[in-house]
Amino acid sequence: MSRNFALVPAAGTGTRMGGDQPKQYHLLAGRPMIRHALEVLCASPRIQRVFVVLAEGDDIWERFDWSGLGAKLSNLRCGGATRADSVLNGLMAISAVAKADDWMLVHDAARPCLSPAQLDGLIEQVGNDETGGILAVPVADTLKRAGPDGRVETTVSRERLWQAQTPQMFRYGLLYEALSHSRVVTDEANAMETLGHRPLLVAADASNLKVTWPSDLALAERILLERMEA
Repeated sequence: MSRNFALVPAAGTGTRMGGDQPKQYHLLAGRPMIRHALEVLCASPRIQRVFVVLAEGDDIWERFDWSGLGAKLSNLRCGGATRADSVLNGLMAISAVAKADDWMLVHDAARPCLSPAQLDGLIEQVGNDETGGILAVPVADTLKRAGPDGRVETTVSRERLWQAQTPQMFRYGLLYEALSHSRVVTDEANAMETLGHRPLLVAADASNLKVTWPSDLALAERILLERMEA
């Protein structure tokens, strides 16, 4: 029977956030940002192990106590220059553990508001799919393409457009092949597309946001605090 593994690339510096440390360590609701998603992943009975891919020179991880997340959690100090590099390095590092038909759920370190229901929905809908799939939300806003002068060049139809989220769930063997084939990609689904695969879109919601800008911190913290109080 195929197993489910989670892999969280966390070797980035998060330069758009500013500050003196990578954004995954910014405190949200009193805890490092990355910990919130790790808690959901480690608590899921559907996931056998959770791997965090760190930069080799990361000296911040050890400043925090992760023992409360249990024995499922392991860190891999093999982060690369890009997200795709980090994911591929992580896949290579666990080659003795994962089998070709095992599922890999790759999740953003800066997407702290993943809920157990969203995670379960992804696993349930993708578990029997040939290709795999991702959490995503239909685009609701009107989209504009800018010209080189910073003015609106055209309005882009939002029909059938989705905003990709994570986790993104693919078979270990296929994902390894896809990222080995092309690492100039924006996410794992993009890598799968380069091999001709068409990942399944699993509807999530906007609460599973990615923290990119300082203004995102307050929103993410509000979502997390509301869940803690519920």
